[in-house]
Amino acid sequence: MNFDLAKKLSFKRSDFSGCPAWKMPFMILAIGFGTGLLPASGTAATLLGAPIVLAMPWLGLNSIWSQVIACLALTLLAIPLCDLAESHYRRKDDGRIVADEYLTFPIVMLGLPHAPIVFVVAFLTNRFFDIVKPPPANQLQAIKGGLGIVIDDFIACLFSLLTNHAILYFMGPFLRQKGWLP
Repeated sequence: MNFDLAKKLSFKRSDFSGCPAWKMPFMILAIGFGTGLLPASGTAATLLGAPIVLAMPWLGLNSIWSQVIACLALTLLAIPLCDLAESHYRRKDDGRIVADEYLTFPIVMLGLPHAPIVFVVAFLTNRFFDIVKPPPANQLQAIKGGLGIVIDDFIACLFSLLTNHAILYFMGPFLRQKGWLP
């Protein structure tokens, strides 16, 4: 295995040296409870968004509007978390910082049924748009700090949400006939 591939497939170091104790819980959230240290950290961390989506109805967030507000709150929470971690690591959008991935993921499920096939499609479209970064996401990620880290994911999630609703609109009858949707 060549050295570059081995480096990409290896775990990253958390490197909390010099981090005051009060910042540690925020750093742990910023690195997605360690998923930011894994290879393909953005993809791994996105999976943390699924339990958040599943918890929303359990927390009484049953209406679309309460879920939209929760998604906005999670997105706004991601900004200072990512900002704090970026200032600690002193690198623009360091790969270990993944709060932007999992805290924005619930956006892609707004108004969609909680069925396994829907989660899979939502995950795939989310990863696609996050990697491709269609305009204006690619331009907005140049913004400094936590806002720049989160804004491209937010835009990618909106593209994913629209795509997921289009897929459900056109494929819904087929998926219901197969028993894959409620």
